[in-house]
Amino acid sequence: MDDRYTSKLSPTVDFWAGIYLLIIAFFSILGNAAVLLSATRRFDSLSAPELLTVNLAITDIGMALSMYPLSIASAFNHAWIGGDTSCLYYGLMGMIFSITSITTLAVMGLARYLVTGSPPMKGMKLQRRTIGLVIGVIWLYAGLWSLFPLVGWGSYGPEPFGLACSVDWTGYWESLNHSTFIMSLSILCTFLPCLTILFTYFGIAWKLHRAYQSVQSNDFQYGNIEKKITLMAVMISSGFLIAWTPYVAVSFWSMFHSQEQGRMAPFVTLLPCLFAKSSTVYNPFIYFLFQRCSGHKPLRLRRRIFCCSHGAGLPPARAKLDRNMAKGSGGKVFRGAAEDVCVGLVGDPALRSDGEMTALG
Repeated sequence: MDDRYTSKLSPTVDFWAGIYLLIIAFFSILGNAAVLLSATRRFDSLSAPELLTVNLAITDIGMALSMYPLSIASAFNHAWIGGDTSCLYYGLMGMIFSITSITTLAVMGLARYLVTGSPPMKGMKLQRRTIGLVIGVIWLYAGLWSLFPLVGWGSYGPEPFGLACSVDWTGYWESLNHSTFIMSLSILCTFLPCLTILFTYFGIAWKLHRAYQSVQSNDFQYGNIEKKITLMAVMISSGFLIAWTPYVAVSFWSMFHSQEQGRMAPFVTLLPCLFAKSSTVYNPFIYFLFQRCSGHKPLRLRRRIFCCSHGAGLPPARAKLDRNMAKGSGGKVFRGAAEDVCVGLVGDPALRSDGEMTALG
């Protein structure tokens, strides 16, 4: 057997790594299958941004089904199973699903940020057809990058610990071919999506903060709603970034210190890889947690009242006065900043049914 595919870890470490991956695979498949089942039952009523959440669930369950069984079997076997062929397959699947996931997250954040932004984007409604087209482009984009190593630009190879395969980061200094591929991949498929996620979700959090500060009434506990929605934004973006940052850091260390690769203990290279795989478990729990937080009728009623017209909670005479004051010279009623942010984040309340799940993504 090729020494590159022999585990550099002890049999005990391999066994517990296999157990860990088995648990991760189980909860990932269970959680994401629940999201997809729920989405299927109410597909016709899904909002456009929720399609991105469904796409994220597809990538997570796809990774769990196509990759984890092979890595689990290899861990219990104390050696990679299948040699070069399965290594190429594993690297290909990993590239497709990881790029699709991070790009979907970036688009989710960008879409939410745009519809809560400045005119003419403020208050715009995303169409399902538009989002469907964007999702198709995301998959084509990920598929294109995953195929490059198969046609000669870059390459896939085994991880240093011998029980997984990915982009051959250590080949960065070997040739211009490898270095240009890795740098292009890093910039276009890692740094730019990460910067987009950070910028958009922190921007949304700031918009929420300013919008709810402008509301002087405490009747509907606006502060609590603000905290919940902002928390979901932070959880969605930070969960993925936290899971993958250690792996990216170790990969880049390997890239720039390929001659010193032997100095890093195999166990150190294993941990970030295992931690990154846990990202497929987070999103379903975040999705259903937000559903639970926003699914209670009193809270939905408060949000609808607030989003549709925060003056609706005032006495009729005061509400009428506020509406009249809001009219411009042309007779158009202008929505407040808080309403625009709410509509942008959770959808137009007038169009959502009581049974519809509200997902931040």
